[in-house]
Amino acid sequence: MKFALCNETYVGWDFDATCEHIASSGYDGVEIAPFTLNEDPREISESDATKIGAKAKSAGLEVVGLHWLLVKPSWLHLTTDDPLLQKDTVNFGKHLVRTCAAMNGKVMVWGSPKQRNILPEWNRTDAIERSVETLSKICETASECGVTIAMEPLAQVETNFLNTAKETIELINKIDSPSCRLHLDVKAMSDEQKSIPQIITESRDYIAHFHANDPNLRGPGTGEVQYGPIVESLRSANYKGYVSVEVFDYSPDPETIAKESITFLKEAFSK
Repeated sequence: MKFALCNETYVGWDFDATCEHIASSGYDGVEIAPFTLNEDPREISESDATKIGAKAKSAGLEVVGLHWLLVKPSWLHLTTDDPLLQKDTVNFGKHLVRTCAAMNGKVMVWGSPKQRNILPEWNRTDAIERSVETLSKICETASECGVTIAMEPLAQVETNFLNTAKETIELINKIDSPSCRLHLDVKAMSDEQKSIPQIITESRDYIAHFHANDPNLRGPGTGEVQYGPIVESLRSANYKGYVSVEVFDYSPDPETIAKESITFLKEAFSK
């Protein structure tokens, strides 16, 4: 198993220093939030992205891909009923695909809960169809670039669309593209009624990427989630992708988070 760490963990660090510390801590890859590179990710050029990929490689890391895709610009939206905004979202998604590919990244984790909410005044079926249209167009570019769009189920407290792996797989099947698969996140799966191992087992044919963390918003091993059954389920599912650490509580500091998380994961996956 290969392990990565999300770069936004290193608040206030430049990208070079971030990569150096991630690599020295024992990780194989870095997962990038585009807004950490530029306040307006639309301004990240292909040349910029190529340089970012080279910096990661120089530090001994692979760029796994991108996540937190629609944080900025904040008005973009997956299920919008505004045709112009839908077009902007498609264009931005395609831009991120090309950016990811230029970095040699392979996966884009599509979470962004607020930017996919279905508003009360919208017809839900129509909103879902709009998301299929938007993602299908982005997946055309993803297929050309060798990038996978990994759709992320998220908890009901965060969004009212794509709350379970089952619901997300239904959307993936509607899109019907090999470039659209499933992302699973431990914190998010903890919100489901099913056990995490059951979700992994039932989703095994769709999983493209995996986030390790805990419902307490910290790293793997810091809370009550038992990782032994998770590890066994991923092995049984023959999962060969990255396990990326994504935290939302950056205390006490990135150095501690990085080292404690990799130590825990390597021990968990060695059993």
